[in-house]
Amino acid sequence: MILATKAKTKAPERTQGDAAMARRRFITSAGRGFVLFAALGLLPRTGWAAPKDAKKKLAELTGGAKAQKGRVTLRIPAVTDQASFVPISVRVDSPMTEADNVKDIHVLAERNTVPDVASFHLGPANGKAEISTRIRVRESQIVLAAAVMNDGTVFLGRARCRIVGGAGGCG
Repeated sequence: MILATKAKTKAPERTQGDAAMARRRFITSAGRGFVLFAALGLLPRTGWAAPKDAKKKLAELTGGAKAQKGRVTLRIPAVTDQASFVPISVRVDSPMTEADNVKDIHVLAERNTVPDVASFHLGPANGKAEISTRIRVRESQIVLAAAVMNDGTVFLGRARCRIVGGAGGCG
């Protein structure tokens, strides 16, 4: 009995030169794709906010009401090396009655990646309009606190915080 056998053919062996060429082709293609995405503006933006972005966000949060000075006291360290957790307190002069109370307190940092840091919702039951927390501050900048009153008026307080070297990568 004779059995037919298939002739085995070997795949061509890949050499180090072939692998290097494949790697070069891949890197070249990836580089061209990156340049194309950059030219078309499709890469994700990693920029930081500017003061104009904070003003735009403030207008959005307050319904476009014009902010007035006064009634808001913002306390933040003038200089700190702990940018990851900067203590902040906001106090609004308000009797917190049904007729005159603080509805919202918004905290914004002008040069953080995202300008709006926190929003607090209050009412007459709170008794006093005062909040304290810790925030992350990306670099030396002005921090804003806006108090929206129950009648729609907005009061604004601001303070500068300077971040010195060794501030957790944010100085």
